[in-house]
Amino acid sequence: MSIASSIDPGVGQFSLSDQDFDAIAKFAHKNFGLALSSNKKPLVSSRLSRRLNKLKVQNFNKYLASLDAPGGEGERSELLSLLTTNVTQFFRESHHFDTLRNDVLPPLIEKARSGGRVRLWSAGCSNGQEPYSIAMVLHKLCPEAGRLDIKILGTDIDPVVVRTAQAAQYPADELAQIPAEYRVKGDSGADNKMPEVIRSRVSFGVLNLIEPFPFRGKFDAIFCRNVAIYFDTPTQQKVWAAFQASLNPNGYLFIGHSERMSGPAATQLKTAGITTYINSSAGTLA
Repeated sequence: MSIASSIDPGVGQFSLSDQDFDAIAKFAHKNFGLALSSNKKPLVSSRLSRRLNKLKVQNFNKYLASLDAPGGEGERSELLSLLTTNVTQFFRESHHFDTLRNDVLPPLIEKARSGGRVRLWSAGCSNGQEPYSIAMVLHKLCPEAGRLDIKILGTDIDPVVVRTAQAAQYPADELAQIPAEYRVKGDSGADNKMPEVIRSRVSFGVLNLIEPFPFRGKFDAIFCRNVAIYFDTPTQQKVWAAFQASLNPNGYLFIGHSERMSGPAATQLKTAGITTYINSSAGTLA
């Protein structure tokens, strides 16, 4: 299919036709699971026009062709960043971290102290504030966690934000969001970097949630907050079911305040607090 695009030379703004938008929306849904409704068209037009101008690409047809071309991975990541917003902060939605501290971690720490395996996952970790917040709560309760089989995984579909998370360096105003009780005593905060004792608790990777998960073991808690808002209902339900299948019995799932549990997973993931669910089943969903 040929996609018609034109540029207004006076303002450097591309004209995004309905065909253009539909093609971009189909690409985003197929590759990222994103659901772009028609009311997003002005936003997509504005953001992609700037990108095409920067790349000196003449139309959307050529731009889309470049995404599927050999070596197009980098531009696919750029497109994803343009279509989504990485809004995060340390200890965002603090009630989830209260539940983590009071209900989730204490029995898991005892399990680990008895030789058990504990796994926590921040799915859609963005720039890393969420998994590092989890690590700070863990360190508060269990300073010796590094000697136990407790691991925290942070994943995101965007390799750019994953690299930022791995660097673990944040502006001072973002670090100021960390409650005093979770700050590591004696750490100078040199270079605005997370303390090594916190960084060492977390590993990072790139993962697309709409593809099959590569894990062999299961998780005791999964945070996936403000990610499913970008998906349509069928994709959301598929992801919820995949999380349920990836949780140990009585494992916890934390989702965003604007998200709602639905589909087959809702029969097994029982409400345990505000946008907090506990896996009531030892089995998986078909």
